[in-house]
Amino acid sequence: MLAPMTAYVCPRCRIHAPADALTWCCPRCRDPWDLEFTSAPVSLTSLASRVNSLWRYKEALPLATGVPEVTLGEGRTPLIPLTEDVSAKLDFLMPTLSFKDRGAVMLAELARRLAPDRVLADSSGNAGTAIAAYCARAGLDCVVYVPQGTSAKKLEQIRAHGARLTVVPGDREATARAARAAADEPGTFYASHVYNPHFLHGTKTYVYELWEDLGGRLPETLVLPVGNGTLLLGAALAVEELYGHGLIDTRPTLIAVQAEAVAPLARAFEAGAEDLVEPAPARPTLAEGIAIPNPPRAAQILRAVRATGGTFLTVTEDQLHAAQVDLARRGLFVESTGVACWAAVRATPARAGLTVLPLCGAGAKTGLSHGRG
Repeated sequence: MLAPMTAYVCPRCRIHAPADALTWCCPRCRDPWDLEFTSAPVSLTSLASRVNSLWRYKEALPLATGVPEVTLGEGRTPLIPLTEDVSAKLDFLMPTLSFKDRGAVMLAELARRLAPDRVLADSSGNAGTAIAAYCARAGLDCVVYVPQGTSAKKLEQIRAHGARLTVVPGDREATARAARAAADEPGTFYASHVYNPHFLHGTKTYVYELWEDLGGRLPETLVLPVGNGTLLLGAALAVEELYGHGLIDTRPTLIAVQAEAVAPLARAFEAGAEDLVEPAPARPTLAEGIAIPNPPRAAQILRAVRATGGTFLTVTEDQLHAAQVDLARRGLFVESTGVACWAAVRATPARAGLTVLPLCGAGAKTGLSHGRG
């Protein structure tokens, strides 16, 4: 059913579970799973004739055995220059208008094969929308937990895909707690973009696409937004795979970006800590999609950034607003979370070589922000 040699493993306890189980976390420490999976090298020359979705990188994907049935043609998003040395990958042009489609298609394909009674997800909006859409494509019953105050446009999009909504009073952390409690109910597949590592193997296609777009190389610097860190961790996976297979000569530097209002990882990095020093207060921010006070994969994110000689940057609310307006004036209407990396790059000195950042979500999901100065 699943690819050979795949199993869940807890990086802390070293406990294993089969990858076709509905167990969504380590039963001992309750930490997220990693996936034991050995990728094979992708042939750059073979890609021109392949399917135009992320399944084109089948050697690198754990669910690509047989013929994956779930797809909406996700991936292959444009890479365009913003300045002479900075380019943006337009992941807001995905089928559900955010980069979360990269991981959602993997979780929906896995759920299709496991045939649970229901699929459950929790989200501040974009991940829930993506899971709802891909479950609709796969014919799966889906319920999405969202925090009170989630954008009405995102709620409408989730409902339009036929998913049932559970609105949880409180913040994003309260929503996650409620979803995890419900995830233990029999017959439930927890399509968590944080806890299920198949999601990370979907987001790693972001870097595989860059490698293909740039003719078999990667940029010198990758700037990535970090809340729960799913895009950054996927990028780190891809970099290690490409380097390990001899398909790139050097690893790019990973630069992580958080909103100044909710920046627990940036504070831990500055303190030299290997894990969170303490959860951040849940303050309001325009970058609601990365406002995660206590990310479960914090230690992994910190290790991934340090391993490349990277760093963390934070951006203010005024910088987020200004970056959204600036991109809109360039023809790119991006939601206020999705502009965080451009806000950070605009505020820091230029780095040597090519820098690439993602524009992660469409402005149509939230509208234009208002300055808070």
